Amino acid sequence: MKLENTFQIPVPADDAWPVLLDLERLAPCVPGATLTSRDGDDFHGKIKVKLGPVGLTYNGVIKILSQDADAKVAVLEGGGRETRGNGTAKAVITCRLVESGGITDVFVDTDLAITGKPAQFGRGALADVAGTLIGTFADNLAAEITSSAGGVADEASTSTPASAPTEVAGAKPSATATGAGAGAGAGAGATGSASTPRPAPIAARPAAEPIDLMAVAGLSTNRQLVIALAAALLVILFLLARNRRDCSG
Repeated sequence: MKLENTFQIPVPADDAWPVLLDLERLAPCVPGATLTSRDGDDFHGKIKVKLGPVGLTYNGVIKILSQDADAKVAVLEGGGRETRGNGTAKAVITCRLVESGGITDVFVDTDLAITGKPAQFGRGALADVAGTLIGTFADNLAAEITSSAGGVADEASTSTPASAPTEVAGAKPSATATGAGAGAGAGAGATGSASTPRPAPIAARPAAEPIDLMAVAGLSTNRQLVIALAAALLVILFLLARNRRDCSG
């Protein structure tokens, strides 16, 4: 089964590319998804869904097969499985960025295989729900990028260099003060030259809320259909959040 989806990010492609490869930043943008762990090149995550009063959880593993920074194309592979059932999905996803007028279009082509009983359900319902949730993901991502850009601009505009201490005319600093200041200055200089600034830690975020698939697509209370949709959506949506660590480019 092949699915095609497109969404936009309000930044140029060169800015969008590293953002789309930042898994920790993107995971909260995916409805119901949470990154749980990493094992080598494999990234583990889960997605929570609701079927009326019943909550379901699906586990999945994703891996970056290849990425081309010049062409802005990344190929990923992943699979998902229901924690208490037989619903499964496997997919190879190709993501391509195309810039137009400072806005980036993200083209997502998915080659999806569903096994077991969920395979009996058609492409139409799956494509409709995938499109709706990818739209939600795109809105969340746009808000995240816009918020981050605004925060950086505000910080740059409000920060000012520290004022140098004012020296009182005719006053001589004491030997103790001079020694302490020299020692502190030497220590600061050594520290500044030896250490490399590290990125600020990612702020803690609330746990992901479950996706109410019944509300999203107006589905009937067919549990097997929800299994098919949720397992596949784990692959389609969660793979959009990917990490460029250990990858060239």
